[in-house]
Amino acid sequence: MKAVLLSAIAAYLGVCLLLWLGQERLIFLGAAPLPPPTAPPLWRIERVDFRTADGTRLEGVLALPPAARPPVVLYFGGNAEEATSHVRDAPRLYGPRAVLAVNYRGYGRSEGRPGEAALVDDATALYDWVRARADVDGERIAVHGASLGGGVAVALAARRPVKAVVLTAPFDSLVGLAQFHYPWAPAGLLLRHRFDCVALAPALEAPLLVITAAQDTIIPPAHADRLAAAWGGPVQALRLAGRGHNDIPLDPLYAPAIAAFIDRRL
Repeated sequence: MKAVLLSAIAAYLGVCLLLWLGQERLIFLGAAPLPPPTAPPLWRIERVDFRTADGTRLEGVLALPPAARPPVVLYFGGNAEEATSHVRDAPRLYGPRAVLAVNYRGYGRSEGRPGEAALVDDATALYDWVRARADVDGERIAVHGASLGGGVAVALAARRPVKAVVLTAPFDSLVGLAQFHYPWAPAGLLLRHRFDCVALAPALEAPLLVITAAQDTIIPPAHADRLAAAWGGPVQALRLAGRGHNDIPLDPLYAPAIAAFIDRRL
């Protein structure tokens, strides 16, 4: 019996070690490069080739509408999303606002390796870069984060002033989400990338739109509910019946809800 117990303990510790070593592969799945997106009618797409403070090259696009000094939406994608493809829906989602979508480190054609600290620092640098441009209204910036990108968007909103925050299928923290998926593992001890959104939320006063899917088994809506309950500013929530984590944008209520929210705030 002692040998069996020791073997079970060793196996458990071995699995925990594998989770600790391989967590980047679970959190940051990466995305293959895609051809440059086609500009929506009358819009212009500018290629973004951005160098971070540590010299890492990030690749993305800035979609500019046919308007003088438009407000800006910064978009942060999910853990397997090539972010530049998102700008094809920019007019439908955001109206006549510029959209900056830059791939995370290790995604698309961006260099480097992703990690929580690096992604948040990169988002902050991109915010500062776009805010300083003369052809956009740097005083009117919103952020939109989807899934993993919600963690980046919330962290950025805690660092820089934003007029509005849109979160699609967000989580309260990666620790809480990991505890849901791996209840037998000590997630609080294992996770290096924590994205503790719920800890930042009480100090955030920007209006929030949170969109969840009732059938989401990857990030169950309860995680978004905890984040929304802790938010310091006004909250608008939309739960889409019959949808799961990956088909939220296909719902006919999705784009109009974001467009109406952005129209009020930008």
